[in-house]
Amino acid sequence: MTRLVASVGALLLVLSGCVASKVQSTPVEPTAGSTTAGTAVTADGLYAQKVAWAACGEDQCATVTAPVDWADLSLGTIDLALEKHVATGADRKGSLLINPGGPGQSGIDFLSSAVSNLLGPGILAAYDIVAFDPRGTGASTAVRCGGGTLVDDYLTADVEIRSQAELDAARARVADVGKACLDATGQLMGHVDTVSAAKDLDLLRALVGDPKLNFLGYSYGTFLGSTYAGLFPDKVGRFVLDGALDPSMTNDELSLQQAEGFEKALRAYVADCQAARGCPLTGTVDDGMKQIRQLVDRAKVRPLDAGGGATVNGALASYGIIVTLYDDSSWPYLTAALTEALTQSSGATLLQLANIYLDRNADGTYTSNAMMAFTAINCLDYPVVSRSYDDLVAFAATAAAVAPTFGDQFAMTAGCEAWPEQPTREPAAIHAVGAGPILVVGTTGDPATPYSWAQALASQLDSGHLLTWKGQGHTAYGRSNACVSDAVDGYLLDGTVPADGTTC
Repeated sequence: MTRLVASVGALLLVLSGCVASKVQSTPVEPTAGSTTAGTAVTADGLYAQKVAWAACGEDQCATVTAPVDWADLSLGTIDLALEKHVATGADRKGSLLINPGGPGQSGIDFLSSAVSNLLGPGILAAYDIVAFDPRGTGASTAVRCGGGTLVDDYLTADVEIRSQAELDAARARVADVGKACLDATGQLMGHVDTVSAAKDLDLLRALVGDPKLNFLGYSYGTFLGSTYAGLFPDKVGRFVLDGALDPSMTNDELSLQQAEGFEKALRAYVADCQAARGCPLTGTVDDGMKQIRQLVDRAKVRPLDAGGGATVNGALASYGIIVTLYDDSSWPYLTAALTEALTQSSGATLLQLANIYLDRNADGTYTSNAMMAFTAINCLDYPVVSRSYDDLVAFAATAAAVAPTFGDQFAMTAGCEAWPEQPTREPAAIHAVGAGPILVVGTTGDPATPYSWAQALASQLDSGHLLTWKGQGHTAYGRSNACVSDAVDGYLLDGTVPADGTTC
């Protein structure tokens, strides 16, 4: 389980202007947790603030200040938390800023895994690896939703929608949770969108002293990176976008294609399981898929005993299954969980897996705010269609046609249409005219960010180049093979872009 947490947990994608140049002036002093208006904040001052790096273990940590709203600096400031792994070599190229995805995941929590497991010695020698918690997440000024069991009840309940009345009730539930988050977070909740985070990213570029941004983004981090490239194409340095999102997708397109991606990944798992000894799934691949769906449906009615008074309902069972599909090296955990559930009616391992997915402790508390930050960010980034019950049933049928096992569960939900903050962007292709070469990495069997999204982003970007890995799981760099690692490292170290059509 430890390896699963390190390799998968930080990369989850659940169910995406002009700033004054740096000049010398009086720096804005960071105020911990501040979102208070009234401070005289200027763009020049933000870009000129001094970064006070201090030792934190083997790395260095700092906190810097960004505005709540880049369009209205009078609304006050927030804190952005940073951690830096200093370059080990003498011939330093600058900083490489990294983002693990989400949205909502902590870059700081991801840093040790990136340094230990993903980045090669040449990269660690040449670059300071700088992790940051984007606005609204982790140790930065964060989205909060109050105390009690509100978040746990919201994330883990089985919500059935079988009528217009139940749909209305589900939307009222989202609105209640959203109001609690808005009350606890304040005005920041309307400014955790990706465009604002990309403007923060340019601030961080300047504060680490780089004329251009060098960036490695996984999953949602590719959306953050491509958004930055669209806003600041002349500031694009070495950019690697792995497990890409297509910024032109609507929310409906994202949901349907991701449902299909997880369906294909689950089928690949079932085929692999049934080809080995000890698989609890019998018959054909289709039979195995049905057995998994039946297990989840039964858990909704009769939750599985997970020991110690804990149970696993349909929502937790789904989370426990989905998390293992992010990395095919995690498939044995799914086999163990299914064996327990199907032969012993035990949900113990499924609960462990679900808790990894949710950043959740055994007692129902959470180790991070990632899941609620995910909602707050996505609800600003993606306009959604508010459907009637009949229209929602039709949409769920469309999802089930491409993903028979869980497609309807991706679609038959209440979501951002009831969130208190309205979206701030419309989906659109990003071209980043004038940017230097951008390397997009796609995995053919990626469930969370299907390969077609990497193809789309690479073709949209004027300077996009696609590197393909024929493999299973989410993202490629650092977990695939030497072909991918050598190509990415070569680009980051000397700017050599892999030949068009390179497939590993």
